[in-house]
Amino acid sequence: MDKNFRVRVICGLGLFVVALVAMYTFDAVPFKILFGLFAVVAGIELLSFFKKVAHFKNVILAIIEIMFLFYGSMFIAQVGVVEVWYIIFGVCGYDIFAYLCGKALGGKIIKKSRPFPKVSKNKTWEGTVLGLAISITLVAILTTALGRYEYFYLLCGPLALMGDLFESYLKRQFKVKDSNEIVIKNKFFEKLELIVGGTEGHGGFLDRIDSTAFTCTVLLIISAIFF
Repeated sequence: MDKNFRVRVICGLGLFVVALVAMYTFDAVPFKILFGLFAVVAGIELLSFFKKVAHFKNVILAIIEIMFLFYGSMFIAQVGVVEVWYIIFGVCGYDIFAYLCGKALGGKIIKKSRPFPKVSKNKTWEGTVLGLAISITLVAILTTALGRYEYFYLLCGPLALMGDLFESYLKRQFKVKDSNEIVIKNKFFEKLELIVGGTEGHGGFLDRIDSTAFTCTVLLIISAIFF
């Protein structure tokens, strides 16, 4: 088991336990506050990118990402506990299984298995397809089991992929590898980034919630238009 994978597992399990406790405490309000705080720190990380590269295109990309963080937090704040579970199952289901399936099967089924080489060269067809399939299946099972039939949450997996790709593109434009690589040099943020395993090359807060923020922003728009 490589070091980065160990950090992912420990970080993921830790955050899941925190989320689980928060979900059953005061109608998920602690979880919503936690997500909002994550979004604030992610925004600080994003603004630190300008220490590396600053031009007009990057300003536009940063503004768009900040909008995702803001409106994604708004959506999380207003939905109920069940809807938050849809998002966790859909987004985290995609992230986790795309990574695991990519590690286990990447390049073994499809030889040239790089669907997005210019944006995210580590993604594989096997990981992407299986991650999406498992994410959609998990949300479908949950919605059916609860009898809610809110099937537009099946979009969580595909939207998580799009959000991840957008952030990967944004980081490439800023010539940044991990979202915390600049801000972590500050002693305060060095300690804070331990929460998401940032000191181990696991990325920072923005890398943890980019997919969720994008997904929730699109779900907010869908809800506003159709519901």
